[in-house]
Amino acid sequence: MTGRADRAAPPVLLRRARRHRDGHRDGHGADHGAGRGDGHASPRRDDALVDVLLTHGRVAAVAPTGTLPAEVVRGAEPVDVAGRTLLPGLWDAHAHVTQWALARARLDVSGATSAAHAARLVAERVAADRASADRREGGPAGPGVPLVGQGFRDALWPDRPTAALLDAVAGDVPVVLVSGDLHCAWASTAGLRHLGVPARTSGLVREAEWMDRMAALDRVDDATADALVDAALRDAAARGVVGVVDLEIADNRTVWRRRATSGLPVRVRAGVWEQHLDALLAEGLRTGDPLEPTGLVTQGPLKVITDGALNTRTAWCHDPYPGLHGADAHGVLTVPPDRLRPLMARAEAHGLTCAVHAIGDAANGIALDAFAATGARGSVEHAQLVTADDVRRFAALGVVASVQPEHAMDDRDVVDRYWAGRAGDAFAYAALHAAGVRLALGSDAPVAPLDPWAAVDAAVTRRRDGRPAWHPEQRLPLDVALGASVDGEPLGLRVGGPADVAVLDDDPAALLAAAGSVRGVRVGGTLVAGRWTHRAL
Repeated sequence: MTGRADRAAPPVLLRRARRHRDGHRDGHGADHGAGRGDGHASPRRDDALVDVLLTHGRVAAVAPTGTLPAEVVRGAEPVDVAGRTLLPGLWDAHAHVTQWALARARLDVSGATSAAHAARLVAERVAADRASADRREGGPAGPGVPLVGQGFRDALWPDRPTAALLDAVAGDVPVVLVSGDLHCAWASTAGLRHLGVPARTSGLVREAEWMDRMAALDRVDDATADALVDAALRDAAARGVVGVVDLEIADNRTVWRRRATSGLPVRVRAGVWEQHLDALLAEGLRTGDPLEPTGLVTQGPLKVITDGALNTRTAWCHDPYPGLHGADAHGVLTVPPDRLRPLMARAEAHGLTCAVHAIGDAANGIALDAFAATGARGSVEHAQLVTADDVRRFAALGVVASVQPEHAMDDRDVVDRYWAGRAGDAFAYAALHAAGVRLALGSDAPVAPLDPWAAVDAAVTRRRDGRPAWHPEQRLPLDVALGASVDGEPLGLRVGGPADVAVLDDDPAALLAAAGSVRGVRVGGTLVAGRWTHRAL
């Protein structure tokens, strides 16, 4: 669709560019390239320099440098990219944008190795905040203002979280620490009161009880939230990001219409949750419909969460978690089949695709059952533990596996402990790809940073932090990982395709060969609908 933003962008002629070629992948994404002996297919770069004309929001022409007729390029701004590599702009297929923007300013407790360690980080922040307040006129901040931290992962901690541990360091300051997987919070006694939940020794609030309160914790005034989101998205644009699928637990239709009036540096597909579905359907909206005049914001999928998460030990699994007993030993099934299927059928009948959260193997089976029963189209979000039979069903049903490879690096040790004996079926991207399943890469920010190069690297190398590759048999070829990050566009650019382009200072294939990683790929420029959203050329 060509919207106002597309028409307003002046023509741009990118001169002396190199484009990536992905001709060794067929229409199903299967890899036909020669292997290098390390599990990766050899990506190819077209070394012939080309000129690329972007106009009216589209790639209008691609030709050898200097061969486009003068009348074709007249009026276009010439930009010499000096041999840099061009790729279609990158997408994050699963993010919680407002939470990511807020998390960037919160206390980071992701590095805590124990509950005691996390409490020390809280103590340091409380002391620093009090000292800072004392230096300001009016003295320290009053009680009732929460201290929010982000990112704790307690699955492998040697000690257990308790409310008393946080009380001892924070006193009457409400403390709420959000888990790395977003499915749990750990709060002080004052923090529990702030959340409006009953006191409990552990201080832990999980799954449905927590989800109902997370949105309230994230609530700030619109101007503050919009400014933080704008800064976060501009940082994303500097990494080559041109679009995000926002699955925030909010009235995303209203939120993004407001934000679009001030201009956006990326495209947004705004997901809808069940509680906002009636209003959306009353407006007659379908997935892909524009939500505002520029065309940068479109309606996304219906989002449904069927189970919990691995670190919280609530992902719904066929086998019980080691050491857990009772009703929740297999995890938590948050939306059972008799509720999931009618909801998905309703979405399908009204032209909405479905994005169904499923992490445990039992939850993935239930999600696929629902796709089969309803004929709904869409994706399973996360698909972290999938049986071999269900891998084949993904392909047969045409369901997209929307995955976040950085989670595999975060959770490898947790998988080895709590999914022992099944780790080969966890984050099984190569198996899904080999079966013909379409993959879409994302971050689930703030669970992982909104950084597509981290996601691609984790998918391709299965290693991080100097550790050996984890289940290297599940690595993806670089071209496959890149292809799963560009919203279905061919890596070599397509005449007639959207003028959403990343101009790379580093060639990913060369960087991978030289450094063994594509983390930190430098991006010289990013264009959305032919307009520069990041330019450092």
